[in-house]
Amino acid sequence: MGNRGNSGGTAVTTGYFSSVDDVASRLAGTGYLASPAVATTVFLADRLGKPLLVEGPAGVGKTELAKAVAEVAGARLVRLQCYEGVDEARALYEWNHAKQLLRITAGRDESWDETRTDIFGEEFLLSRPLLTAIRSEEPTVLLVDETDKADVEVEGLLLEVLSDFQVTVPELGTITATRRPFVVLTSNASRELSEALRRRCLFLHIGFPEEDLERRIVRSKVPGIDEALAASVVRVVGALRAMDLRKAPSVAETVDWARTLLALGADTLSEAVVRDSLGVILKHREDILTAAAELGLEAV
Repeated sequence: MGNRGNSGGTAVTTGYFSSVDDVASRLAGTGYLASPAVATTVFLADRLGKPLLVEGPAGVGKTELAKAVAEVAGARLVRLQCYEGVDEARALYEWNHAKQLLRITAGRDESWDETRTDIFGEEFLLSRPLLTAIRSEEPTVLLVDETDKADVEVEGLLLEVLSDFQVTVPELGTITATRRPFVVLTSNASRELSEALRRRCLFLHIGFPEEDLERRIVRSKVPGIDEALAASVVRVVGALRAMDLRKAPSVAETVDWARTLLALGADTLSEAVVRDSLGVILKHREDILTAAAELGLEAV
């Protein structure tokens, strides 16, 4: 069937940002406060037309980064949520078998060749996130979320998409992007991604932020919080992350804790307030007991 979409030449690249400062400023306008490293890597991914692989612990803002880029770019966000068992039919495309069966039943008097040509047409194709992003003619951010949760076989699909920004549907031919999406892949590093996939991407590690940046994030996300209380929250969370915990509190949990304290009307982090609200930032009983002991709190 030949090549569909962009039949020759280079696909239009994104070009959403004019400089590193432009990235930082515009992301901040959405409430996403980017470190210099984040802003620089986003700018380079945009300028070079390269996918961005963002790795780091859960809750540090990897997914939110893709959402913020889509918002400032006025782009459509297409999300592929990865999980164990996700396959080509969920990631790329599948055929609408029920509709195909109805068409076959309705065309009993036709030859198989006539029916086959019809049922493998656009009308019967169910486009999934990867194909949707490739075919999009409008500005698009493709988010492949928690890539490390997908099976290794899914990386083969990603390699085809990220190599040439094209996919092959045997019955229709090769579909090539006319406008390249801005691609963000996230990983919690629960397993190693292949070197082939890594080579096609710019790499960004987002860890827990420095104290000053996290304090700014808290004040941005929780407008009514007092500066001194925000600083106390961030210091305690930093102390918790230094402990030997099963799950260190994420930035999202820091923000949740700040909102909780505001809802409780707390002006300071008293021992009682910390003890009674530890369950907001720590989600395992053994972590709460460890933290209570380390912080010198009474039994919780």
